[in-house]
Amino acid sequence: MAPGRSACSIRDRGPDDPQSAPFRNREPDRRVVVTRAVGPQRIVCLTEEPTEVLYAIGAQDRIVGISGFTVRPARARREKPKVSAFTSAKIGEILKLEPDFVVGFSDIQADIARELIAAGIEVWISNHRSVAGILDYMRRLGALVGAAEAADALARRAEEHIAQVEKAASRLGRRPRVYFEEWDEPMISGIHWVAELIRSAGGDDVFPERAAQSLARHRIVADGSEVISRAPDIIIGSWCGKKFRPGRVAARPGWAEIPAVRDGQLHEVKSPLILQPGPAALFDGLDALHRIIAAWAAPHGQASAGGAAATR
Repeated sequence: MAPGRSACSIRDRGPDDPQSAPFRNREPDRRVVVTRAVGPQRIVCLTEEPTEVLYAIGAQDRIVGISGFTVRPARARREKPKVSAFTSAKIGEILKLEPDFVVGFSDIQADIARELIAAGIEVWISNHRSVAGILDYMRRLGALVGAAEAADALARRAEEHIAQVEKAASRLGRRPRVYFEEWDEPMISGIHWVAELIRSAGGDDVFPERAAQSLARHRIVADGSEVISRAPDIIIGSWCGKKFRPGRVAARPGWAEIPAVRDGQLHEVKSPLILQPGPAALFDGLDALHRIIAAWAAPHGQASAGGAAATR
């Protein structure tokens, strides 16, 4: 039987013992062999991370629809129809694709999931918010589509990469205080996995208590003086698809006294690299954070030699 597949054979053997001599000497009966592919075969991805995972594990041919925000991998935008945003979806277009499995993320897509379930579609909405959750998500999605081994290999590569970056970060002379902003109006600080990746990259999130909150509304920084009092050495913006404006941040009332503003340490990490809870954050997103932090650390102490960039 081929790995990853199930097979059923129907043979007319009669009442005799199949291990008896007449059967051992008889030619095999190949009249009927039925095989069935394992797992869903027509998948719609409502967010970017399942698309990236499925391409990475070689299951891209099963994808029949993707999010319009998908940028990774780039070929997905050319190859797959775009049927959803993040908070909305073209339900009719999705149903025309006849999916047998739809994958989404977070409570924000609950209404989309409800409509699809009502139409008889199987839907999986994940809600992971940590690095461990991302790793588990990759493994679970792979198992659901019958590619557990490939998904585990992808997750192990991510774990190894994180360990490499942490080793490089341990050689930095100092750990900077980092304010990560994922939206500007209102100001929203970084989610849990971002705070964890900042730590792995060699820094410390200035709002760890907010990072522990899964919902964005609980991470709103209502008063800019809170950031001033936390005195971040580095400010990183990733405004959910909107261009980060360092000048606008520096001009906020009282922010000129923040070390990051004073020293010109305002940087952008593009949101597709860091704000989707999938492989991108654990590879390219983590690398981007480490480059910023290592560059800051160089004038303040001995930076790691050669960094920790690695390939998947």
